[in-house]
Amino acid sequence: MTPEAPAAVGGVLEAHLRARRHGGQKLLVPYLTAGWRHDWVQVVRAVVAAGADALEIGIPFSDPMIDGPVIQEASMLALRRGVTPAGLVDELSGIDVGVPLCVMTYYNLVFRAGHRRFARSLAVAGVAGAIVPDLPLEEADQWCAEADDAGVATVLLVAPSTPTERAERICRRSRGFVYGVGRMGVTGEQASLAVSAREVARRLRAITDLPVCIGVGVSNAEQAAEACSEADGVVIGSALMRRLLEGGGPDEAADFVAGVRRRLDTA
Repeated sequence: MTPEAPAAVGGVLEAHLRARRHGGQKLLVPYLTAGWRHDWVQVVRAVVAAGADALEIGIPFSDPMIDGPVIQEASMLALRRGVTPAGLVDELSGIDVGVPLCVMTYYNLVFRAGHRRFARSLAVAGVAGAIVPDLPLEEADQWCAEADDAGVATVLLVAPSTPTERAERICRRSRGFVYGVGRMGVTGEQASLAVSAREVARRLRAITDLPVCIGVGVSNAEQAAEACSEADGVVIGSALMRRLLEGGGPDEAADFVAGVRRRLDTA
């Protein structure tokens, strides 16, 4: 297998991101909270049209331990609207935007639905990946097996504090891409990119050939380009969701993502 040949087990998400990387493109993965207002699917389409390589869709949860105030607010708005995980996954089945969709949720929802049922519901909806940040590697085997069987890539996270030996094991078990956590703490915008963001990207690039995307604390186009001096790509969530919570719509979301895309393409 050549360095850019997609491993079959990585599925659609990994194959797509590897192909983009092979073409010399830095990867842009915006995050959007699902269901927080009625036109959220229109925002998804606008963001993809603006240059997203894949999309992370947050399934709202009442106790989002890795999410900061902005995404917490969006999640609470969605829950107050009465959205449910099953209903949101059904909505995703009607979205065909030409790039892979990856859901982000918490293990309580996965466990409640059942590993097999949840994994297969994602697959039926056309979802290519899942991020479950509160499920540790040592307890992930059952979920990962069902996700692999369903063709859903389980994207695992590596923090700045993760020892190298453990990071290697996480990378071996991750599918789709490896999510490098840019800084310790919850999601949210920062005035400058944490030094740890580039450091964790550099460490991961040395131990895995999977695409490495940095998230948590990547706040604008300049910080995205800085992170991508070491990483293959970035995940941007809070900066995008803040603009939407402040009254922006699909056009504003697209403008923000297009600006990041242009900066990455010229970095």
